[in-house]
Amino acid sequence: MGKRKFNVVIEKDEDGFYIATVPSLPGCHTQAKNLDELMKRVKEAIELYLEVEEEAGDVETEFIGVQVVEA
Repeated sequence: MGKRKFNVVIEKDEDGFYIATVPSLPGCHTQAKNLDELMKRVKEAIELYLEVEEEAGDVETEFIGVQVVEA
């Protein structure tokens, strides 16, 4: 299988850690103290997720977007 592209949502928590979430891969997320390390870790998390996905069968979802909701 060729390379695939994934949207990644990046947030910063109150302790200064960056958190990356891959919306199209449920449960696929990681964190790091800086963005360079975060990008390495999220790529690794995606690769590991896809390894497991191959064994379990494909799970397809589509990332639609991000909305801001005021409550």
